[in-house]
Amino acid sequence: MNALLQNRYASKIHHRAPGARRARPAAYWYDRDAETMPRQKLARLQLARLRATLANAYEHVALHRSRMDAARIRPRDLRSLDEVSELPFTVKSDLRDFYPFGMLARPRERVARLHASSGTTGKPTVVGYTKKDLERWADLMARSMACAGARPGDVVHNAYGYGLFTGGLGAHYGAERLGATVVPMSGGATERQVMLIVDFAARVLCATPSYALNIAEVAEREGVDLRASALAVGLFGAEPWSEAMRREIQVRLGLKAMDIYGLSEVLGPGVAVECEAQDGLHGWEDHFLFEVIDPDTARPVPEGQAGELVITTLTKEALPMIRYRTRDITRISRSPCSCGRAHLRLRRITGRNDDMLIIRGVNVYPSQIEAALIGLPGIAPHYQLVVERRGNLDELTVEAEATPGAAATEADLREIAARVRHQIKSLVGVTAEVVVKKPGEVPRSQGKAVRVRDLRPKTT
Repeated sequence: MNALLQNRYASKIHHRAPGARRARPAAYWYDRDAETMPRQKLARLQLARLRATLANAYEHVALHRSRMDAARIRPRDLRSLDEVSELPFTVKSDLRDFYPFGMLARPRERVARLHASSGTTGKPTVVGYTKKDLERWADLMARSMACAGARPGDVVHNAYGYGLFTGGLGAHYGAERLGATVVPMSGGATERQVMLIVDFAARVLCATPSYALNIAEVAEREGVDLRASALAVGLFGAEPWSEAMRREIQVRLGLKAMDIYGLSEVLGPGVAVECEAQDGLHGWEDHFLFEVIDPDTARPVPEGQAGELVITTLTKEALPMIRYRTRDITRISRSPCSCGRAHLRLRRITGRNDDMLIIRGVNVYPSQIEAALIGLPGIAPHYQLVVERRGNLDELTVEAEATPGAAATEADLREIAARVRHQIKSLVGVTAEVVVKKPGEVPRSQGKAVRVRDLRPKTT
């Protein structure tokens, strides 16, 4: 590890007298200046960076300029962070409307890398990075991984997908910046992944939570006990997941499962991450401004109340995002964390506005169904939700899967389905049809899990 990294991610060991309160974990790698910055100093830094971001967006992006002109806002007029609520929102459809390069604040020739969404619902959303953007991204991912418990010298098994998806390359360059050894596996070839996790003595696993469970299942089938491996830390993100799934992953893989958050439109992974206290995700406020709004009224909600997360980038060059509506549902907490970091925390993402289903008048998120399923005797942690239109109502069918040996007959499957139906009704409040399939019949994730199959007629 070079001298710069030794300074930025230096080991700090705290000794304490017996019975004394420990402010931080015993061995703690962190960016001291950024992560423990006093709130007043952080606010001044945010305001300066916000003004620079607005000036960049106003000067170089026609959409931002026209919207600020319509709102009679000039970047130089901003006097406090509170005034951010007067700025116009940016939404995902803006990136599609100005596809491919209309949202970039730099000429395409000065953009070092392009990423994009899958484009399964139309034109993909394209995001760009300058060389400095990529350096900051690597810095923030290194900070995030260190916060979660990764250390220089660790073997990091990276099972996030590589390519246009930001997860794989984001984790890759962050781990290298931290000084770790990266195994660039991507998704798939799960039997080989299990072998290499053991043979290379990986300490850190990066994957979607659904694929982490797939790895655990394949290992068990192959007779490999990953709980006895070197795995100690998992960084899992790119899809909503529940506390029940966290417990399942931790038990089956023998590691500490940490939540990491990001989205391509504002960076990729590395926007926020859990520390080893697992008490909310530290959002890196020196690079992002976080708000939570009521998704219906678009007005700010009180601290601690659930709402839609809105993010403004503070240091992005190629793609400045002004009040980007993420559609992710969360809560913000500014209470002190036991780790000593000063940054606010995001509570677990419980779902997305556009993932919410309305079933017979009840709002349902896939993560709620997941929480009801995981841990039930005889039920594996694999499922899909099928939504159909019957008459004027939307109907939900939950396709679950029995564990090996739990269902020898069709009668066993029906009995398990009845228990699952009762559990969902009790915990979620919705009546759903339940089909319990035999082991292995629910499709496995090689990356982001497809949790919902929407069979309703498409509206024009």
